[in-house]
This record gives sequence, C-alpha cells and structure tokens, in this order.
Amino acid sequence: MLLCVDIGNTNTVLATFDGETLVHSWRIKTDSRATADEMALKFKGLLAADNVQLTGISVASTVPQALRELRTMLSRYYAKLPTVLVAPGIRTGVQLAIDNPREVGADRIVNTHAAYQMYGGPTIIVDFGTSTNVDVISEKGEFLGGAFAPGIEISIDALASRAAQLQKVEPVKPRNVIGKNTVECLQSGIIYGFAGQIDGLVSRIITELGGEVAAVIATGGLAPVIIGEAATITHHEPMLTLEGLRMIFDRNRPA
Repeated sequence: MLLCVDIGNTNTVLATFDGETLVHSWRIKTDSRATADEMALKFKGLLAADNVQLTGISVASTVPQALRELRTMLSRYYAKLPTVLVAPGIRTGVQLAIDNPREVGADRIVNTHAAYQMYGGPTIIVDFGTSTNVDVISEKGEFLGGAFAPGIEISIDALASRAAQLQKVEPVKPRNVIGKNTVECLQSGIIYGFAGQIDGLVSRIITELGGEVAAVIATGGLAPVIIGEAATITHHEPMLTLEGLRMIFDRNRPA
C-alpha cells in the first residue's frame, strides 16, 4: 500500500492508497520541531490501527525543517521502501512558466499535476490552507502562477488579537449577512468576505485567460467553510494533493 504525506505549515495530511483507491486518511498538526524519531512514532501509530503493509512512500512538504527530519526518518525506519520526495529532479510533468521556478512550493506543483490530469486546462485551483493560494494552469498543463491571500484562520486570529472587543469565532455561516450581534457580524465578514474575495480573484483570472476555464477546483482543509458561498468554484477535491502525490509516485516509481 502506498503512503502519501502532505506536510503543510499548519497540518500534515496522510493517506494510504491501494492502487488508485484511497483507503484511509488522517490529518494531524504539523510540528516543525518534531524529530525524525517522533515522526516515526506518530506515523507508525496511525498505520498500526489498520495493520498497513507499505509498499512505497510519496511526500511533499512546504516546511523545510520538517522535510529535513522526514528524510532522516525515511532513511532510518523505511530504508527498504521506494520513496519519492517532490523536489527538483523529480519528474512531475509540470512546466513552470514563471519568473523563478525555485520559489514554487512542492504542494502547488503536485496540485497542478493532479488537477490537470483530472480536468485538463485551463484550470484554477483555490487551496484554502494557512494562506489561501489561487493557482492557474494553462490549456497545455503549464503552471502559470497565481495569487496569495491571508488564510481564514490567520485572519480570524489577527482580528481577535488586534481588536479589544472582538473574539475568535467559529467560521460557520450566520443566520443572515446582516449580523445581529458581534459573533454573527464576524462570521458574516469571514464567510461572505472570503467568498467575495475568491469570486473576485477567480473572475479576473478567467478574464486574463480568455474568458473560459475547464474547472475551478477548491481544496484544502478550510475549503468546506467557503465553497457553498463562492459562485465561481465548480468542483471540490479535498484530497487533491494526496492524489497528485500518488500520480507522481507512479511517474517516478523506482525499478
């Protein structure tokens, strides 16, 4: 069984695949200070519940310190398994049509590969994570760049910390757009404000692309909070990065 690991700034998502079938997935907090041994203990504990026998591991990370410890963990505990770490030199099939290809995070490359394989192009990906990333894929499958915005949780935390009479609230849809109390006012601004932000960005990108796209895909842990209110989003792929890791592992499968 293949283990795919997506290490993000806030969360780490793991999933096992039997061929193209996703068997089980887990979401845990990313700890950039965790050692290789601590990582191994956590991974083995999750996998032990299903008595998983691994045949390979595919990894993408946007956290350099965690990636360094993960490399050590793989060499120490999984040395006999075929592994693919998405980094320069790995065959992804994605051409980076931007100014500085080295700036692109591994997760964005993996998402681009998966989205193009699923829907073709041009395609737009909206990844709701620590930051909100809007990535653009050309008709030929090239990564064209995109836009970054502060993520939902970051924005909530910043507002609560800088405004004396405001507090952190659960990001759920309020009864009305016009809030009748402080909590509803905050929730309205979060839900409808971010939905409007996404619709505005996506609409402008579609115009730059010539007025038509194959799909606008939402992914990331916070996508369910917004997708019901963002009119431009056409598809929800919560496991987009993990599916991409599976595909890239197949492209680079060691002999």
